[in-house]
Amino acid sequence: MRKIMKATAVAAMAFVCLQAMGQGITFRGVYQTSRDDDNSVGSEYVGWNYTLQKTIFIVPQGLYKMEWDGTTVSMPEKDPAVNKADFYSNGRFTDDAKALWATNFNMMQANSGAVIKDGILTTIMSRTDMQNPDGQWVTNDTNRFAVRKWDIKTGDLLTAGDVYYPAWQCLESAGMAVNPKDGKVYGLFHITNKYLPDSILNDPDFFADESADSLDSGYAICTIDLDKMEISQITPGLYYENYVTFAINSEGRAFALTSGGTAAIPAEDGRCYDINGDLTGSHLCEFDLTTGLRISDNRAGTGYMSQIKRQSACFSKDDPTKMYWMGYYNSGLGFDDYGNWTTLPDKNWKTNGKYDTSLYEVDITTGEAHRIANIQDRYLFALMWVDGEEEPQVEALRGDVDQDGTITIADVTALIDYVLSHDATAISTASADCDQDGDITIADVTALIDRILAGQW
Repeated sequence: MRKIMKATAVAAMAFVCLQAMGQGITFRGVYQTSRDDDNSVGSEYVGWNYTLQKTIFIVPQGLYKMEWDGTTVSMPEKDPAVNKADFYSNGRFTDDAKALWATNFNMMQANSGAVIKDGILTTIMSRTDMQNPDGQWVTNDTNRFAVRKWDIKTGDLLTAGDVYYPAWQCLESAGMAVNPKDGKVYGLFHITNKYLPDSILNDPDFFADESADSLDSGYAICTIDLDKMEISQITPGLYYENYVTFAINSEGRAFALTSGGTAAIPAEDGRCYDINGDLTGSHLCEFDLTTGLRISDNRAGTGYMSQIKRQSACFSKDDPTKMYWMGYYNSGLGFDDYGNWTTLPDKNWKTNGKYDTSLYEVDITTGEAHRIANIQDRYLFALMWVDGEEEPQVEALRGDVDQDGTITIADVTALIDYVLSHDATAISTASADCDQDGDITIADVTALIDRILAGQW
């Protein structure tokens, strides 16, 4: 009991410090519904547009912003805003282009991950079940993932309708993020029904356990090619926890949160403790992006439970030690009308708090979290970032002239082409200054060749 009282006091002091700081941050994000039985909340039917041959709706989906002034969190609001008066008045459409733009937000869903790179937002929607012509719900493996691309500034849909990918491309993830150290997009992807590579299948030690089979499964750190929507696994699917977030800080360190998996009843401070009085609940995990392996640590639990559904997290470049997490208020458990601690019914979400959401701050050093504030109207983002930091500043890799993340003979060719033509369209001039004298000349070609032969600068 003394441990819990001490932990409660520490948590209270920490939160008072947060309030006293008066820190103001604007968060931006991609809307994700958190209401299972009433997805029509906030939707407005406008009318049938004869020119576009479309039914026009205004829906919750879209780009949002949310203010935290150090004390309170504001109501999330759509930004850019969708105003019906801009395209519809007196019972008729006055601007078809804006009407089409508004209704396209119907498709801005990302229940399987989203990421921003080169000014383009890529969203992945997992279509796990569909109705066939007979009205039966069936699993659709050939068109499992709907991928859409958007202009992050305007919210314009850049893809002509949905682009579908099969289940075996394994695009479902706990999240994706750009690594500022190499500019690549990494994610914690859920690998399912995918055959293991020959290098593993031919390793007799891997199959020492007779129960092992040839199919990969679990979560794995991967990179993804956003043009082809193809993942490259750094490891097989090694991890089986229910991961709900993934984020990379300005130092290039990658973190994920588990959903918690605990049925503990929260203490008076709102946090969960185990039988020894130690914090439990969702756990912060760090991954090595080079090996794809999880880094062992002795971090505590965050102290908060969460549901297994997709959530979001991000870092501010000003403080890489603090992760901001937009997650659920509870794990779906609570006290029922009879005082029993049990699973809360979906249909009563408006009153029982099952889908309440909150903004948390997670200390990546200790793993502990603090609930900053609850979020009004149960909003949840599928992707979140700090205003103005939607894309990290990628460090120039010396010698990576063609910007593919590696230093090879192809970079020598690209550098020679630049020295002859001075056409910088396809190169990074910051990376091309190999001898670091402030100018790009034939001397840089010589320095780069020496680097490739020696294996180091």
